[in-house]
Amino acid sequence: MSSSGTVTILDSAAAAERSRFGRVLMFPMAFVLVAVLWEGYKAIGPADGGKLFGVRLLPRTGERSMPHVWDMVSRLSHPENSGTTSSVGKVVVAATWYSLRVALAAFVLGTLLGVGIAIVMARFRVVERALMPYLIVSQTVPIIVLAPLIFSLMANASRSMTEHTWLAACALGAFLALFPVAVSTLRGLQSAPVAAVELMDSYAASWWQSLVKLRLPNAVAFIAPALRLAGASAVVGVVVSEISLGLRAGIGRLILTYGQEASTDPPKLFSAVFGAAVLGLLMAALVAGIDLFLMRHRPAEQSS
Repeated sequence: MSSSGTVTILDSAAAAERSRFGRVLMFPMAFVLVAVLWEGYKAIGPADGGKLFGVRLLPRTGERSMPHVWDMVSRLSHPENSGTTSSVGKVVVAATWYSLRVALAAFVLGTLLGVGIAIVMARFRVVERALMPYLIVSQTVPIIVLAPLIFSLMANASRSMTEHTWLAACALGAFLALFPVAVSTLRGLQSAPVAAVELMDSYAASWWQSLVKLRLPNAVAFIAPALRLAGASAVVGVVVSEISLGLRAGIGRLILTYGQEASTDPPKLFSAVFGAAVLGLLMAALVAGIDLFLMRHRPAEQSS
């Protein structure tokens, strides 16, 4: 290899490393930017809110509506209630960990079901024509309505469902995660190069052999971006289920419970919101790791 080629490879590796470092640095910088904007608006915004073009859009800046960032952070170290010793931060961490486990189960289940359904639709076109309209229509149903419906269906099927309400939250998260994975995987399976498919046919390869050796590897570039949407959908489904079903655990329950105390203890509500934000970031980090693993053997221009 020539010296110029070596330099080009080293420059590309350095650029990739800087890009990776920049993406990692964006997370703390985003929090700092939000905090600065929050405090900036609180300092100059109207105390009673305001209107834009005749519509009330500007939020109030009073202590009950917008507590200071340092008050929210300090509230994490204070006891949750006057009669308990557990701090708000400890309770929020426990609730976030609970919701993360349910969201992970929903993400895995939704991904497996989505890939499986896509394979069946790719194999049998009649299944695709029959099933795809229902998959699309299912995404138009309001999420807040689906959680009680799924819980009711599962409760009718099992008497022990009342003791395992987290299963309904997991089912809704998996249901929401399924759609982007199924659609993207189907597109990837159907986009295999015609010449490569004909080559597999010339070797008398079965459809399942071409699936494993050609179609699925080709679909990886379509599945990886869909997993980002699936991860976010799983988190949304779980948190919404925890709120609408009133689960005993989870960050959604804390948002609901602390929201009832927001008039007297506003920073307490935002501590639960912090937990929900961390939950989303943890899921995003996990999906980003899976994305890097799946795309590790692909050229940079194809994995971007």
